[in-house]
Amino acid sequence: MSTGSGGTQVPPAGTHRCVAGATLRCQCGGGTDGLRGRAVSWSCAAPMFPFLSRCDMALRRVLALGAALGRRRCCSKPSLSPDFVEALRAVVGAPNVSTATAVREQHGHDESMHPCAPPDVVVWPQAVGQVQELAALCHRCRVPMVPFGTGTGLEGGVNAVQGGVCFDLSRMDAIAELSLEDFSVTVEPGVTRKALNKHLRGTGLWFPVDPGADASLCGMAATGASGTNAVRYGTMRPNVLNLRVVLPDGRLLHTAGPRRQPRKRAAGYDLTSLFVGSEGTLGFLTQATLRLHPLPEATAVTVASFPSVGAAVACTVQVLQAAVPVARIEFLDEVMADACGRFSQMELPAAATLLLELHGSRRSLAEQQQQMEEIVQQNSGSSLAWAEGLDEREQLWSMRHNAWYAALALRPGCQVRHKDGDSGDSTPGAASATGLPSLAQGYSTDVCVPISRLPDVVVETKQDLQASGLTGPMVGHVGDGNFHCILVFNSQDPDEAQRIHAFTQRLGRRALAAGGTCTGEHGVGLGKRALLQEELGQEGLDTLRSIKAALDPHNLMNPGKVL
Repeated sequence: MSTGSGGTQVPPAGTHRCVAGATLRCQCGGGTDGLRGRAVSWSCAAPMFPFLSRCDMALRRVLALGAALGRRRCCSKPSLSPDFVEALRAVVGAPNVSTATAVREQHGHDESMHPCAPPDVVVWPQAVGQVQELAALCHRCRVPMVPFGTGTGLEGGVNAVQGGVCFDLSRMDAIAELSLEDFSVTVEPGVTRKALNKHLRGTGLWFPVDPGADASLCGMAATGASGTNAVRYGTMRPNVLNLRVVLPDGRLLHTAGPRRQPRKRAAGYDLTSLFVGSEGTLGFLTQATLRLHPLPEATAVTVASFPSVGAAVACTVQVLQAAVPVARIEFLDEVMADACGRFSQMELPAAATLLLELHGSRRSLAEQQQQMEEIVQQNSGSSLAWAEGLDEREQLWSMRHNAWYAALALRPGCQVRHKDGDSGDSTPGAASATGLPSLAQGYSTDVCVPISRLPDVVVETKQDLQASGLTGPMVGHVGDGNFHCILVFNSQDPDEAQRIHAFTQRLGRRALAAGGTCTGEHGVGLGKRALLQEELGQEGLDTLRSIKAALDPHNLMNPGKVL
């Protein structure tokens, strides 16, 4: 047994036994290299297939996740050696490293229905230098690494399907630089969108990308998030000017060059866009420079009800064709409208519904409102009552942002609780609710199609839902052709899970046939890898694999995702 710097005990190369009695083999040899004491990564030489119930196996099989998830489950024991964990503690300190089961399980899933897959250990770096040291250690020892922000994703992006080390970056929460004249801000990964906009109060600026959840801004960049304001202000991609990335081997990359934030550039390959939407598979986003926007002088919100889904979507297309500078245009089908109204304790007709928001000067707003009212009436919509006060507007958007939890509440056996622990039964506008389903689980589809094909695809999808006998209220950012079916199902019913899987595959292929994409904002994650191949073709997928191999040749960064 050798000793590294700081007194870290490093066992010699060879074969050892893990706590479960399986044979462990050293992956990088013994000895030290003078950097924290070289720790050794251990992997089980015998395959690990934890016991799964019949329903768990059926659910994973129909969702095509067996290959990725069959190795991990929520009660999996850590498989990394104590010496390796000690080496992690030497970098960030003992309080910032945890192997506790509850902590690992908390970091082994997001808001999606994908089964929990916990990491072996969770670390909380607090500076970019620590991220570099940890990454270099894991890279030398061939230990998988999974970035973690707030865990609000919907595609299993944080699930540690091959175990390894989870990097929780939430304690790196500095707003490093704000330039009011340049309309830009630089933030660390622990800064959420709400925290940033709170910091910007009084400046006349804001960051408008709003996926609903109070997500980490670097996490939003990693998934290519968008949300309700994308029709006016764009998605994360055009709003990210630069990224500071820790590569899998610990090297540091500034995608647009150190401290650069030009509004446009044509210098070489667009590395910033490469990492936006990379879902943690190419490196750690440890800082993002973002584009800010002026706050509008005036804002008005209204709700319009329609006799059919087709009429509501047709109205959306006409609003865009008329060049009304709408800031948000959100769609709810009659099931979702009814669910949102009841969950948030607001009066909302059980009918196809559009939520519309306009931004501008007070003079221009009056003209836009008149245009909007005429188009809504042409499509048999209800008369409009505009809300311009902050409280009224926030209440309406809180209702919309809680659509996920409202949908989960449609099924018996689904419990919806607030962060403060109450049942949510008596709190209107539950903006901080988190769904904790028991038997009922939710899965959100995420297709995006060209605007011209949107009415047909939405109507066909609605018919498919009804024919399939599934609970799947529809909601969407229809201003940019993106809509979701929030599918709520019994996780203990393999037959229903099979019907869910078949429906999602049909919907994905329907979107592709219409010239769209299988995911507009949630990302590929675990569940859309097969559809990604159909979308890009073999040459496209091979190109992605070549990029991945160049930056992460050992497949250590968030393995099992995207590709």
